[in-house]
Amino acid sequence: MILAAGAAALLIAAGHEDLTGPLPLDDEAINYYKIANDPIAQLNRRLDSGAVKLDYEPSQGYLRSTLKALGVPVSSQVLVFSKTSIQSDYISPRTPRAIYHSDDVSVGWVNHGDLLELTAWDPKVGINFYTLRQERSERPKFARSGVDCLKCHALSITKNVPGLMVSSAVVDGSGRPQPPGTYVTDHRLPLSKRFGGWFVTGTSGSIRHMGNALVRPGGSVDDLDRERGANLIDLRTLLNTAPYLTADSDIVSLMMLEHKAQMTNLIVRAGYLAMLKRPTEQTVAELVKYMLFVEEPPLESPIKGSSTYAMDFAARGPRDKKERSLREFDLNKRMLKYPCSPLIYSAAFDALPKAVKDQIYQGLWDTLRADKSPSSQAVVEILSETKKDLPAYWKP
Repeated sequence: MILAAGAAALLIAAGHEDLTGPLPLDDEAINYYKIANDPIAQLNRRLDSGAVKLDYEPSQGYLRSTLKALGVPVSSQVLVFSKTSIQSDYISPRTPRAIYHSDDVSVGWVNHGDLLELTAWDPKVGINFYTLRQERSERPKFARSGVDCLKCHALSITKNVPGLMVSSAVVDGSGRPQPPGTYVTDHRLPLSKRFGGWFVTGTSGSIRHMGNALVRPGGSVDDLDRERGANLIDLRTLLNTAPYLTADSDIVSLMMLEHKAQMTNLIVRAGYLAMLKRPTEQTVAELVKYMLFVEEPPLESPIKGSSTYAMDFAARGPRDKKERSLREFDLNKRMLKYPCSPLIYSAAFDALPKAVKDQIYQGLWDTLRADKSPSSQAVVEILSETKKDLPAYWKP
């Protein structure tokens, strides 16, 4: 999810509102450049104390042990072959970049690359950016990146806060995105416009997405061979998967990655506005709609992943007394069985100022109670039992 500056210059927000201009990251209420208490900062402290040690492997460097130390599942692996990274020289359809993700961390690995590229969600200041050199060291340590990452990752496409983005592009055989540009994607776009520049494994029935397909230089979206890229279970016919931890680029993992990127940005923005004592109503209104998948188009065909990602994700809970969880997937008509973002359980959401959370909880309550569907009622019941800081009016 870390994009090169050249790629970011092509990005086109997919019809979503640019709320306001840049926010002052160095304001003393935020102190973005001085604060780091995210999972990677915490791991650095454990490395310094000797409580944790990272193991180096000749093939993947520190990748496997980093994922283990940060609790990021290998089954989350997705592969992107567009040149949208600070290590773009190493990336192509023959050598895609692997991305692994959890609720609060993403890890990017490039075959023969010099660095691991990482993002981590700090409960106060939002997304921090890190790298880890891929060379054997007695004391490996993650280096926090400076303002260079923010040239791409603090623009209108990330809600003008240090944030995340997942994109879809028409890509040629070298991995270069072709004009008119690259689209930021999330669950609000139909699958037919998503996954360009990514390998995708798993089945999507009659749905034809943009994944697994290339064009000649100067080609357009109309030149994509969508049939060739549909319903692939095995990538070994397209590339050598031996250097990667798995042979998957799971469609369900990619869908969740897209959702989490914009959800993260909206939560961070709401927190920033509150800390700066600016109005939050407009951002909270969009956040509530996004959390509840109000604008999610229905799936035209069932989706099934190729790895254990969906099962691993659902297993994390929490669950109510009926064993229901917001992490359960539907994948027949929509992404989640109970349409409310699981990031409501994140540490960053919990750290939002109380006034903002009160607004969000009121918006969720009003929207869910106005919708009489069984799924909305289930969301109310699940949250009532699993979210401890809900206002009293949520309780039965």
